[in-house]
Amino acid sequence: MISDMTYPQTVELGGEQFVLRAIKENDAEHIQALTLKLPQQDLIYVNRDLTKLPVINAWIRKATSGDFETLILEKDGVIVGMSALAVDKLSWSGHVGEIRVIVDKSVRRQGVGRLLVAHTFFLALQQGLRKITAQMTVDQRGAISVFEEMGFSGEALLKDHVMDTDGVLHDLVILSCDVEVATNNLMMSA
Repeated sequence: MISDMTYPQTVELGGEQFVLRAIKENDAEHIQALTLKLPQQDLIYVNRDLTKLPVINAWIRKATSGDFETLILEKDGVIVGMSALAVDKLSWSGHVGEIRVIVDKSVRRQGVGRLLVAHTFFLALQQGLRKITAQMTVDQRGAISVFEEMGFSGEALLKDHVMDTDGVLHDLVILSCDVEVATNNLMMSA
């Protein structure tokens, strides 16, 4: 569970101030404002249509109940990014978490995605997870690069796995990271 002692945090990226915090029950319309600005290809790998308020509200209920660890990044009071760690504790893969990240185009290339992934990785460490995955369409080259730089590598390519609202099929790449190996690599490079 996201600790009140750890978050919120003020962070500086590219000379600008951001606030990183846990998701709140009243964030739905602000999340929708973020997702409605994004191209559909930035959203189809998140597994849920986060442009719809009922879907966002269901996400928030799961997050505030502890089922999804979800972080929000704000700039000047506006949500510009979010990340989540989804874990199905009741499955045979309860040791595996999936990171999901959304970043507003206005703050890309400032380290926002990297910051969200790093903090979500920290949440995975706190939960004792052994493996973390991330899914995205193959055209998400910037996101793939961020994950690869942080120790993730390609594990699977699923052809024509997601369909957008126009009926166009997209390939989905699954990246994964062994938490213990990545943690050891981080410690050795520090």
